[in-house]
Amino acid sequence: MSYSPAELLAVIAARQLAGVKSVFAGVGIPLLAAALAQKTHAPDLTIVVEGGSIGPELLPGQLPISTNEMRVAHRARVLPGITDTFLFAQRGFLEVGFVGGAQVDRFGNLNSSVVGPYNHPQVRLPGSGGANDIISLCHRVMVVTMHERRRFVPKVDFVTSPGFLSGGTSRRDAGLLFGRVSQVVTNLGILGFDEESKAMRLEGLHPGVSVDEVVEMTGFDLLINDQLPISDPPEEKELALLRELDTERRFI
Repeated sequence: MSYSPAELLAVIAARQLAGVKSVFAGVGIPLLAAALAQKTHAPDLTIVVEGGSIGPELLPGQLPISTNEMRVAHRARVLPGITDTFLFAQRGFLEVGFVGGAQVDRFGNLNSSVVGPYNHPQVRLPGSGGANDIISLCHRVMVVTMHERRRFVPKVDFVTSPGFLSGGTSRRDAGLLFGRVSQVVTNLGILGFDEESKAMRLEGLHPGVSVDEVVEMTGFDLLINDQLPISDPPEEKELALLRELDTERRFI
């Protein structure tokens, strides 16, 4: 069964939520992947959305494109204020954060603010929203993004959401004592970070993808594991549920 790169990304991201009880998901592919996980291998997963929705029921074909619209509140267990939602994260109740960004660098820092100089940007982006809080407060954070050289840069133009800053102990030295970026999930592979240097490391490939292809699509030198497991391709059931969730193909 054929599938698009975005469908592959959503399915692989969803699989990373096996055994997870709560996920703070951004809209787009992160939210779509969380909804897919809930319908397959993580039925007890509680989805939390930044605008103030805990445990919503995401209706097929009606995925929200904003964290503040009513579709994200359908049959939610709790509808707290946005500040209370982040307070739950601060108290350690939210296990995994799912975020994306326009740029990610070798230490997992994310940029969703500007491309180019801050005062004279080539492109001005939406900004942080809750992404900074998610990456700073959740137990662990997975970055979900398409793998393109323009996205994987040596140093982000603006640190909207702090990963491991300049590597080593710099995140902790800056006072960020909680949480960490654990994985970067892309349409080409799965990447993690070296325990000491905190530099990004290739840890797995998707079907039909070579190490050379990942290296070519990355704008900095990657560490590469000796063993690189190959992900199982998306199953027909996963793709059928995914396409049912996003019938208008807004994200896939």
